[in-house]
Amino acid sequence: MWTAAISIFPRMFDALTGGDGVVGRAIARDLLSFRVIDPRDHTDDRHATVDDRPYGGGPGMVMKAEPLTRALNEARAAAPGPVTTVFLSPQGRKFDHRVAAELAEMDCLVFVAGRYEGVDERFVRREVDLELSLGDFVLSGGELAVMVVLDAVARLLPGTLGNAESVDAESHADGLLDHPHFTRPASFGGEPVPDVLLGGDHGAVARWRRKEALGRTWQRRPDLLAARPLDADDRRLLREFIADVPIADTME
Repeated sequence: MWTAAISIFPRMFDALTGGDGVVGRAIARDLLSFRVIDPRDHTDDRHATVDDRPYGGGPGMVMKAEPLTRALNEARAAAPGPVTTVFLSPQGRKFDHRVAAELAEMDCLVFVAGRYEGVDERFVRREVDLELSLGDFVLSGGELAVMVVLDAVARLLPGTLGNAESVDAESHADGLLDHPHFTRPASFGGEPVPDVLLGGDHGAVARWRRKEALGRTWQRRPDLLAARPLDADDRRLLREFIADVPIADTME
């Protein structure tokens, strides 16, 4: 996969693309290429101006359309194929695992990291294919959001993770939260590991994990269950989980 980010703070991405972490691993394995293009390099004045005061007045500054467009054109010229331009914006589609999976199927992605009060709407309308939002909050800039999206996408590329099954077993991969995890020692702080995980019965372990995933989703993210059809086995496991929950816990 070929990717690029348009940002006035290129060095922020060093932590993402270094040797550590999922993205760095994907780059080292030639599964992912990544570059940062600074729109300041595409300005005409000696101050490398990329922002200006908003028409109509108001606080803050707005990123100019011209430098961003030129930076995007540089990215398009460097890409090995047609690019999808993604703008991280509070007005965008909510980013989730499904969106990450969609992006992971694409060949060339360019992420635009905004700053200041916003980006000239004419750039967004003319050049952006997809607006994404991490949630209902505001960041100082789009760089961190780009890094979050790129990390989520990179881990879905075949060969990035040591165990491909890790992707399928994670929270949200199939619309449910993940089941609880345990490792050695078998008892910690007086709390033992569930017996089923020590018995060696792989079928029983799989059933327990599925029930816990369903139950945890029911407790913490019921909206996910409401949007997801359950087959007869899942409904049975969820009923078993709910029956074991103390009444006081179900009333919170």
